[in-house]
Amino acid sequence: MVIFKRCLLLCVLLSTGFAFAESAPGVTALEVFKSPSCGCCGKWVTHLEESGFTATVQHPSNLNETKAALGIPPNLSSCHTGVSAEGYFFEGHVPASVVAKFLANPPVDAAGLAVPGMPAGSPGMEMGSQFTPYNVMLVKKDGSSEIFASMMSYSDQF
Repeated sequence: MVIFKRCLLLCVLLSTGFAFAESAPGVTALEVFKSPSCGCCGKWVTHLEESGFTATVQHPSNLNETKAALGIPPNLSSCHTGVSAEGYFFEGHVPASVVAKFLANPPVDAAGLAVPGMPAGSPGMEMGSQFTPYNVMLVKKDGSSEIFASMMSYSDQF
C-alpha cells in the first residue's frame, strides 16, 4: 500500500509540473501547492522566502487530490501545502521557524506538519494585533497526529 501511495503521489506531482528549484547551499526549497486566488497563501510563501526558504508555486487543478496523495488527513487540512525535497509536507500556516526545526531533525515516522484551519495571526493570516493560539500538529506516516509545537503568542512563531 505504501508503494502504491508513493506511485500515486509521483503521478499527481508530475501531472502538476512538480519540480524542485535549484537552491543555494544551505537554503531549503519547498514546492507549494495552492489556489491561484488565495491571498493568505501568497503571504505564507512570502513569509517562507523572508525566512530564507525558496518556494516554487504550483496551482494544481485539484488541490484536494494533491493533499490526499500526500497523506494529509482531511481533518488537518488547510488552504495550501508545502512539500520539501525529502517529501515532507507542511500543511497550512506552519511558521517557517517550525519548518526549519522539523527539517533539521525530522521525527521518526513523520510525514509532515499541519496547522488546521486558518488561525488569526499565524504567518499569512496577520490581522493587525489579533492572534489566536494554535498547535502545529506532527502527522505520522500512519495518519496519526500529535502536537509538535504550540504557538501561544505571536512571538512564539519566530
